[in-house]
Amino acid sequence: MTGAAGFPSAAEVASPELILAVGTLVLLAWGAFQGRTGAAFTLVSMAVLAAAGLAAAFGPLGRVFSGGLIADQGAVFAKVFIYAASAVAIPLGERWFARKGLKGFEYPVLVVIAALGMGMMVSAGDLISLFIAVELQSLALYILAAYQRDDPKASEAGLKYFVLGALSTGLLLYGSSLIYGFAGSTRFDAISVATRGGAGTGVLFGLVFLICGIGFKVSAAPFHMWTPDVYEGAPTPVVGFFAGAPKLAGMVLLARVLTEAFGGAVDQWRQILVVMALLSVGVGAFAGLAQKNLKRLWAYSSIANIGYALVGLAAGGQAGIQSMLLFMVLYTIDVTGFFACLSALSREGRAMENFDDFAGLMSQRPGLAVAMTVFSLSALGLPPFSGFWAKFYVFKAAIGAGLAPVAVAALVGSVVAAFYYLKLIKVMWLDPAPGATDAPSRGATAVSYAAAFFAFPAVMVLLIGLDPQAHTAAAALALR
Repeated sequence: MTGAAGFPSAAEVASPELILAVGTLVLLAWGAFQGRTGAAFTLVSMAVLAAAGLAAAFGPLGRVFSGGLIADQGAVFAKVFIYAASAVAIPLGERWFARKGLKGFEYPVLVVIAALGMGMMVSAGDLISLFIAVELQSLALYILAAYQRDDPKASEAGLKYFVLGALSTGLLLYGSSLIYGFAGSTRFDAISVATRGGAGTGVLFGLVFLICGIGFKVSAAPFHMWTPDVYEGAPTPVVGFFAGAPKLAGMVLLARVLTEAFGGAVDQWRQILVVMALLSVGVGAFAGLAQKNLKRLWAYSSIANIGYALVGLAAGGQAGIQSMLLFMVLYTIDVTGFFACLSALSREGRAMENFDDFAGLMSQRPGLAVAMTVFSLSALGLPPFSGFWAKFYVFKAAIGAGLAPVAVAALVGSVVAAFYYLKLIKVMWLDPAPGATDAPSRGATAVSYAAAFFAFPAVMVLLIGLDPQAHTAAAALALR
């Protein structure tokens, strides 16, 4: 069915969101009537996400609902990877919770709801749809953080995430109200007209609050305070999900807001992004040095990596957006694989989370030890791993935009952060093992090996697969 004058209808353009919404209702009803569910429920949940990804990849492009929902190449690129990461998170979480005796139908449903919110985030075309999408994703993530209800740490993580998330919602709403009041519209294209030539004082204040609100969602410093505690307390596969797809969605949303609505104020918002980027890299690099818990360590690693992505976004233009997209996708692969390894491992029935737990892992579980080494070296940015090429693209874009000092400062932060990645590798390969590890989860092991495969042959993945797609997506999101 097509709309007027042969244009695609709203249902066609919004088909990924409709598939996820209908799929959520079906899964919720199925789970409510059947109670505990098995492999069929997991497969159907993943099939819903796969169907939404196919609808996004092969569906029509356009703007519907008065510009509130945008389907362009940038949104398509982000949705495909968001839905793929969400689909991987479902079996990882299901197997992990089954080992804890917590197998139920709520986890896959919450992941699908979060994916629906993330898909709407990258397609948001006005401030109203932006807020609805962010809150839909956030509400699902709050519950996922506290999913292990009987664990005090998980309950604390969910509460902290909810309270600080409510604060970020307030910043988001206040900034949106200021922008609407001074620009006279909630639509990004209308705001762009109002801010052509630079944003006025009122709109600029609103933009600052809006960036701060989104900064909370992607855990950019100085809005990162929830991240270490939530990562430590939340279930391990949930953390792997947190650290990947939601960050990609948040960065694409930020890129769309800044380029579509505030393209004329690039010199003003670039300064904000540079400050946030340098703070994120500094906090992530130096605070991570003192961590002994791997989940807290990767929380600070996540903060630092968001800083690198912000450097690319601050560069602006097509090259800057492209570098940010490549960086976030490759980082999502690394962090998903690393937490798949953590989900697979246990020692004497307890989770392996501290550095000491991984002593001698190479002699006991060589496959997983090699996979974790690959992810650590990739996150460090050592060639030829994917993280090196991700940072190379970011720094190249920053230097091309005249931000060479920022690139140098971020590179110094990367060198500092190398210490804690290399420390983990040293513990796994050289330290004596305290005791035998339990048999690893086969599903999580398979995911970690698959992710390691994509993290290692970086040149092939970038030049043959991701790079041309990211180039096209960046063209849709670049400054107008």
